[in-house]
Amino acid sequence: QVQLVESGGGLVQDGESLRLSCVATGGTFSINTMAWYRQAPGKQRELVASITSGHTTHYTDSVKGRFAISRHNAKNTVYLQMNSLKPEDTAVYYCNADIYVFGVGQSDYWGQGTQVTVSP
Repeated sequence: QVQLVESGGGLVQDGESLRLSCVATGGTFSINTMAWYRQAPGKQRELVASITSGHTTHYTDSVKGRFAISRHNAKNTVYLQMNSLKPEDTAVYYCNADIYVFGVGQSDYWGQGTQVTVSP
């Protein structure tokens, strides 16, 4: 069974950096678009950044120039490098992937979430 496992969250101060990682494991599969979402308390989950299998990227306006999404296809891993973090970036960050599992079909998968807290 395919799972997405995230790591790299934590508590940092305003202006510092963090790097999130997410690896897909289990079964034989092909990954299409991978993405990072976040959800702050009392707010809806929002797309932060996405990257296609061909490495085309998209960012929400609030993180452009500060965050960078990348992926290592052979390692089934997606990264989110977050620089110049701000208190408003505080949220639970979720990894998302559109995965075709051989013999099963295509589905949307989510990680368990990792907390990022930025103190003023």
